[in-house]
Amino acid sequence: MYPAGKVISPCHHSSPAVSSRLRSVFRLQRIQSHMMSSHVDPEVLLEKVGRAGVITMNRPKVLNALNFTMIRQIYPQLKKWEKDNETDIVIIKGAGGKAFCAGGDIRAVTEAGKAGDSLAQDFFREEYILNNTIGAYRKPYIALIDGITMGGGVGLSVHGRFRVATEKTLFAMPETAIGLFPDVGGGYFLPRLQGKLGLFLALTGFRLKGRDVQRAGLATHFVESKKIPDLEKELVDMKSPSAEDVSRVLDSYQKQVRSYSVVISSVPPTALSDWLFSASSVEGIMQNLKADGSEFAKKQAEILSKMSPMSMKITYKQLQAGAALSLPDVLVMEYRLSQACMRGCDFYEGVRAVLVDKDHNPKWNPSTLEEVSDHSVDQCFSSLGEKDLTF
Repeated sequence: MYPAGKVISPCHHSSPAVSSRLRSVFRLQRIQSHMMSSHVDPEVLLEKVGRAGVITMNRPKVLNALNFTMIRQIYPQLKKWEKDNETDIVIIKGAGGKAFCAGGDIRAVTEAGKAGDSLAQDFFREEYILNNTIGAYRKPYIALIDGITMGGGVGLSVHGRFRVATEKTLFAMPETAIGLFPDVGGGYFLPRLQGKLGLFLALTGFRLKGRDVQRAGLATHFVESKKIPDLEKELVDMKSPSAEDVSRVLDSYQKQVRSYSVVISSVPPTALSDWLFSASSVEGIMQNLKADGSEFAKKQAEILSKMSPMSMKITYKQLQAGAALSLPDVLVMEYRLSQACMRGCDFYEGVRAVLVDKDHNPKWNPSTLEEVSDHSVDQCFSSLGEKDLTF
């Protein structure tokens, strides 16, 4: 038995893995000491501007990736502003002009998992509690998703009342490529998109661009990127605004959009993706794609053939279950899934192949959809007992 609270992947049980585990401990210590060291620039700015609370993710060199320190700063500040009579709205944005937030700090989490460090539980638990807080926020919450918005960045925006996309917005949930699943409430918002669009995005990691992010229902408004500073100033200058007042301002900026800034649609025709992704299993979807033979279908079959088979099956079941659950219940389910991934092999292998060695040649285990049993998938959804996520 491993000490209580430790998460050790079965991939790391053999004796050569002892030295690997020690290396992971040392790497994790370096990452954590770096996180704790005094930064010239804070990783997240929490400011009061007028009657608005303004959150700025401030790690532009890493596309504002969300780390544990940032989560632990944003959550209490949101709770404080929610109770503060002098704060009417919250605005969240990213620094640097390229990204809102390109995702969570996955490398630190994988090192923690390999080292048996509690960050492997704490990161997911506290991130999901933050996601739920945003979903239930009692004041207007406005996410300015002007740039790359993926994974953890989606969790910081999509559950809020207002999400403002621009022509620079790039949205994706690419987790199946790294042996994970579209978490941060993906099991809630993805199955609620039109038709099978959510399942398509979840399995393939397809990237939506610009106005398509709004067309899909992931953004509430579309504004030209160059107008974002003016929009933000107008929002912070408002006196005791209601949600309706905020909505009117956002609507007025959306009406100013000129046709040249509207990107040609990046989304496949709904009818096509609905038919191809309507099947009772991931294997059924693959059969549909291969039988169809269109260029679009061939491309999606090729993409899916590179994804973790285990991740795809977990994701299919996650969205199927999530369609009938509340956001808090989805996040409880996803926390169970996150810990199953930490116990497994594919998450570590996916991060190695995509983010560390960058050979983009992961060796998935199991390597085919057919080898992934229903029982092994069901086990990932099992209760963790007293270690379950609670709100």
